[in-house]
Amino acid sequence: MIWIVPFIAAALLASGLALAYVIGGAAALTFILSDNSRYLAVLPQKVFSQISIFSLLAMPLFILAGELMNRGGVTKSLIDLSMALIGRLRGGLGHVNIMTSVFFAGISGSAVADAAALSNTLVPAMRERGYSAEYAGAITAASSIIGPIVPPSIILIFYGALMQTSVAALFVAGILPGLLLAAVLFAVNAWFAWREDHPRVEKGDAPALLPAIFKALPALCLPIIIVGGIVLGWMTPTEAAAVAVFAAVIAAFFYSPLSLKDMWESFTRTAILTGSIFMILCAVAAFGHLAALERIPQAIAGLVEQMGLGPVGFLLVMNLIFIIAGMVMDVPVALALLVPLLAPVALANGADPVHLGIVICFNLCIGLVSPPLGGCLLIVSTVTGVDYWKLARAVLPFVVAEIIALGILVFTPEISLWLPRTLGLWK
Repeated sequence: MIWIVPFIAAALLASGLALAYVIGGAAALTFILSDNSRYLAVLPQKVFSQISIFSLLAMPLFILAGELMNRGGVTKSLIDLSMALIGRLRGGLGHVNIMTSVFFAGISGSAVADAAALSNTLVPAMRERGYSAEYAGAITAASSIIGPIVPPSIILIFYGALMQTSVAALFVAGILPGLLLAAVLFAVNAWFAWREDHPRVEKGDAPALLPAIFKALPALCLPIIIVGGIVLGWMTPTEAAAVAVFAAVIAAFFYSPLSLKDMWESFTRTAILTGSIFMILCAVAAFGHLAALERIPQAIAGLVEQMGLGPVGFLLVMNLIFIIAGMVMDVPVALALLVPLLAPVALANGADPVHLGIVICFNLCIGLVSPPLGGCLLIVSTVTGVDYWKLARAVLPFVVAEIIALGILVFTPEISLWLPRTLGLWK
């Protein structure tokens, strides 16, 4: 009776309900209308077990740490450091945009936060120095997806909870793929800088290196504290998240003292985001229980075997599914809806759960900068005033480069696995 779900979901979606309610409502109604109604009594227990996971406590804490840092004037110090390091190269502000995203990734763990912050700061600066509005917006959107890959990553915490995979191993596994993505974007920006004769940052405009390092040091210490504490075994990811909140408050006061209004807005925003994510988790837990009863993962595995795709073929098909899902769905929804269905099949075909998590995260992040509904594109377009479809065209070369980086990551698992294995976090 699983075929009922799409029809019920379509009817609920047409009524204007949020997607989380659509998924949960469709699953619950399908239980009632199908032969699985006898299992409805245990559904609350299944839903609670899905969210009663200790590592999920890290998610709201990391969101709060990022909110506090964003409101504490951290972005300016990271931009100044990037300007001092690489601003004098041709196309310097494009390189600065990408490097700032790398630094910012270790603080926020969110592509949307990165896109919003740099759209307010770097995009106007790039336009003043002769870059087109479309190019400045495109490179900002493209580089923002480094945020969920480099630790701490909210998406990886989500995946780790869904698949019962070590969050510490996932965090460390994201470092090299994040740097690979940055390197690919640097190469694309360098090519555009040569072709379009983009300017360098003048010597007088770039800050001195040592003062810039000193000013950015509190912000740079945050990811070191988080990753270092986890790797050395001093803290669990959840404990590291609590330390990150404390460090974010201290760092924010170093740059720009937080007002009571800033603190209140940070807590409010964290509560809203956390509540929405947990609503999605509850809804998808209900759907996942229904899918397990109907043996959907086993049916997918049988279909894969009949089609003769093999491990690599299935991984490529799964990549395509996740990229398309990332284009039209919120990342938490796509992750929670598709991972329980497709990841077990990939693992049965020999995929490593940590490598698979990084690949899925990479996939969904590319969807954030891909039309028709790329979330980061919408944010950049809204903040900068650049026409959405002009921005979508300008970002395509960067998206192609990111897909190439994804291909390298898919066929070279050691990029993800070498570091956690070397540090003894994964077998």
